[in-house]
Amino acid sequence: MSLPTAVDTGTVYARLTSPLGPLLACARGGAIAGLWFGDGPHAPMPGAGWRHEPQDPALRQLARELAEYFAGRRRAFDVAVAPEGTPFQKAVWRALRTVPYGATASYAAIAAAIDRPRAVRATGAANGRNPVSIVIPCHRIVGADGSLTGYAGGLARKEWLLLLESGIVAPPPREGARA
Repeated sequence: MSLPTAVDTGTVYARLTSPLGPLLACARGGAIAGLWFGDGPHAPMPGAGWRHEPQDPALRQLARELAEYFAGRRRAFDVAVAPEGTPFQKAVWRALRTVPYGATASYAAIAAAIDRPRAVRATGAANGRNPVSIVIPCHRIVGADGSLTGYAGGLARKEWLLLLESGIVAPPPREGARA
């Protein structure tokens, strides 16, 4: 998500807790625009004019749905999302939402899904810039050989999310675990 250059009066944010450490969420116009691990490489600082409003309806819905997801009671998110990005990035992020809970896909499969089969590297870059972690499930994307590859929240968190979705109960990685 690009950070505003002028005072942004339409962004609200909340800090959320999770089994994987603190999260920063922001919403604009009733939709989630960002969800980052607090120690992630792309997590912004709340911008000028961002208002701390944890009671915002979209942020409350996100917090509730995340709690259900982490408890194993939610497989899909209903909260509206509106990430900012290029048309290509948005196409990749829409395709990520089609990868079912408990499944994985390769970068090549996502590139093919958006009719850009030769854009595997660009697809990987867009996946890595996903501003709405977990809800837009970039953690479900793996290497062509099925191996775990980069994740802004760290490979330990990616592995834990995949284990959660496979039904394997595992203790969460230590906070800040970025293997």
